[in-house]
Amino acid sequence: MQLIPESSDLTDYLKELDVVDYSHPLIQKKVDEIFVNELSEIEKVKVAFEFVRDKVSHSWDIQSKRVTCKASEVLEYQEGICYAKSNLLAALLRSEGIPTGFCYQRLMIFDTPEEGYSLHTLNGVFLNSLNRWIRLDARGNKPGVQAEFSVNEEILAFPIRKEFDEKDYPIIYTNPNHKTITTLEANTDALEMYIHHLPDVL
Repeated sequence: MQLIPESSDLTDYLKELDVVDYSHPLIQKKVDEIFVNELSEIEKVKVAFEFVRDKVSHSWDIQSKRVTCKASEVLEYQEGICYAKSNLLAALLRSEGIPTGFCYQRLMIFDTPEEGYSLHTLNGVFLNSLNRWIRLDARGNKPGVQAEFSVNEEILAFPIRKEFDEKDYPIIYTNPNHKTITTLEANTDALEMYIHHLPDVL
């Protein structure tokens, strides 16, 4: 799929946002921890991606009711759904001057269309050294879900099944979708939110 940046100005993908709060002391401390030595741009992206994927639990996978939203909250509690985890990955990379945006898929939330759909968030990252965008999905691996860092072929958590009306949206947005953030801010029980209140269209 041809990825389409929402903005042609890469600085739009570096801005600090309320939910991408990379000046927060917790974020800055983690940046200093994970970006040790002289890492290349690609190495930094891989390290940040694998940290968010592996060290921050997906709320549903651990059956936690806690709702996190801001990058600093996600880092503090080390849990969140994909909407929240993508905020943290964006914060870590934007803090290093690596343009990072937000991408979306529309997926079945469980196993059948009757159980409903939801938006799923992943990140678009611009690699200056390759002069192109890649997509990464840091939602967290589990049996049947195996997203990996790759600069060539995408290895995302969820392949799109068009026969079930799932969709891949090609645009790389500068800000997270307002519906996803509003959902996180409006709910206090992550499990209830996940089953009943996730937005299903952009």
